[in-house]
Parts: sequence; structure tokens; C-alpha cells
Amino acid sequence: MTGVALAEELLLLAYDDESGKATMPRISLDLGMAAAVLIELALAGRVAYADGNLVVTDPAPTGEPILDEVLGRMAADTPHSPSSWVQRLRHGLRDRILATLVAQGVVRDVEETELGFIHVHRYPTADGTVEEDTRRRLAEALAGGQLPDEATAALATLVAVLRMEPALGLTGDAAVDARRRLEEIAGGAGFSGTVSLDDSVVRPSVALVVTALGQAVDAALGKRA
Repeated sequence: MTGVALAEELLLLAYDDESGKATMPRISLDLGMAAAVLIELALAGRVAYADGNLVVTDPAPTGEPILDEVLGRMAADTPHSPSSWVQRLRHGLRDRILATLVAQGVVRDVEETELGFIHVHRYPTADGTVEEDTRRRLAEALAGGQLPDEATAALATLVAVLRMEPALGLTGDAAVDARRRLEEIAGGAGFSGTVSLDDSVVRPSVALVVTALGQAVDAALGKRA
């Protein structure tokens, strides 16, 4: 574990440091952060896939407020499929994560008025330490030939599914090479690909959440080439 929530890392990568605005479709980011929370709960041994649904296997708090809020919600609700949970959790999640990052002093909440009455918020970086560490770990994973730690592999998987290479400053051939490596990491960690429940899959719950995320993003933005 990195000490920073996976969804927080994903959001920081997706927001421009200076403008404080999202650099990718917000529906994709919202779906991605919902998947990030589910993945982190699965990696922490709190939820698992069973009989077509994600179910709580250990209700013990993780110590991470947003994760624990979602864990409590899942424990109190009826079981739902990975796809259903990705959709259910995305609403309002970005605002809660932004509020957490503001409280931690990682980003600033800048409120502005447009057209004289529309209030908008920007979230420029206040302390770049967290994002710098995140980008460093991803850069090392892209450059290396070994499988990175589990948390970095999970982040690389989400970056690949959401096609966030531009957020890493990569375009053209560099982006193509990065995508290939990101997908290699995701597959090597057992976080992506076709999952057969009859096979010995290390993280079926994670892989199914990743599949659900890809399908949800495709449905929201139109099938990608």
C-alpha cells in the first residue's frame, strides 16, 4: 500500500495542476474512481466475487474514510454485480475525494463565478508531493521490465482502461508504447483479461471490476476503436 487511496491518485493524474480542471471526460473519471474504490477493497481482502456479485467478506474498517464509507454501504445493501456497483458508487464520489484532498492540503478549492451567477470550482495543486510520487512510480513501471508492486499495478490497470496516456504527458509512439506496457502490467498482475471462474485466478474480483469499468466507459462515450 502507498498510504494514498487509489482513487485519489487517479483523480490527481486526471486534473491539471495549474487550471485545476479535469483533463478527461468526467463520466470516465467518475466511473474510474468508483472502480478504484472497489479494487482497493478487494486488494484489502474486504470484498470478493461470489455467485455473480461482489460481497463483503470482511467488514472491518480499513482506516481510509471513503473506503470505509463504501464498505459500510455495501455491507448494508443487497449484493450487486461488479457492473452495478461501478455505476452505483460513481455518483458524488469525485466531490467527496476532492473535499478530502482539499482538507489534506493537496489541492486548493478555488470558487469562481461565470456569467455572473454560475458558481464553479477549480482545484489547482497546492502540494505536488503526492502526485509526484504517483507519477514517479508509474514512470518506473513503464520503464522497467518487472511487475511493479500491487498498488502501482492496479493504478496502471486503471490508466490503461481509461486511456489516460495523455495525462502522463505521452503522445504518438510514446503513448502507443506506454499502452502496451500498461496492458502488460495489468495482465501480469491478473487484473485484466478474460476471467473464467473455473480457472485459478489470483484476483477474479479485481479483473471483473476492471472488465465492468471498460464496458461502462465504452457505453458512456461510445465504443472505442
